[in-house]
Amino acid sequence: MRYLPVFLDLQGRRALVLGGGDVAERKADALRRAGAVVELAARFDPALLQGCAVAIGADAGEAELAALSAAAQAAGIPVNVVDRPALCSFITPSVIDRDPLLVAVSTGGAAPVLARLVRARIEALIPPAWGRLAALADSLKMEVRRALPDTVQRRRVLERTLGGRVADLVFAGQDDAARDEMRREVAAARDGADGAAAGIVYLVGAGPGAADLLTLRAHRLMGEADVIVHDARVTGEILDMARRDAERVLAGGEAAALLVRLGREGRKVVRLRRAPASGRDAEADALEAAGIACEVVPGA
Repeated sequence: MRYLPVFLDLQGRRALVLGGGDVAERKADALRRAGAVVELAARFDPALLQGCAVAIGADAGEAELAALSAAAQAAGIPVNVVDRPALCSFITPSVIDRDPLLVAVSTGGAAPVLARLVRARIEALIPPAWGRLAALADSLKMEVRRALPDTVQRRRVLERTLGGRVADLVFAGQDDAARDEMRREVAAARDGADGAAAGIVYLVGAGPGAADLLTLRAHRLMGEADVIVHDARVTGEILDMARRDAERVLAGGEAAALLVRLGREGRKVVRLRRAPASGRDAEADALEAAGIACEVVPGA
């Protein structure tokens, strides 16, 4: 990964756009939508960078753009010069805007048209109502944290609510009912009315080792799991599909006992194995004997 994806908070901060024409106007408009105070300039002067949070160059002379890039980078100010990768310290991705939900797509400058095609596909999967769902979750965030201080329990409740009836109500335009439903579910979890957290183990076959051969279900489970227990032969490319804060554990000779322990702790576990997961085996038998829910999931 050459570029680190970052979202800048530009509310009320100065941004410089050097150049004129349609491209410069589009860049200035995007910065304004992000809350920046934009200054447009036709010629570069180092004084223009004073107090700037970001600088963008477009439709200006090569010497002007080079001067902007050098001065901004010397001052530690992020700078992007349109279609000049060598002059950039950051790149601008294609964005799906479902404020406050944002999805950014980039090919690192390798194929911008491809990034736009991917963005179009993602936009079809994320209707505007997802922004309202994100806003609802944000408005109740501190309330939920106070009610459910345990991070594992809180994540489990949020996954259930934001992926279930609460989301359905938002998508149906019933935002107030969705808020009430979310509060009910959080209160039930706080009071123990929804039962103790039950662990579950998914025995997932990682296939021959290529991440793009994993099934969509295997991808989704890895993104939801609290713990990934994996064989040494499972590739880093596949492990990178897991949620970033998921615990990763290399399976040893006592893998079955480890899975039972994690299940009893109420964890959601994905057990990744290079050999295709199918049928019954010692790990599945141990989990069943311990009363831990488990499911065999073909991963590729």
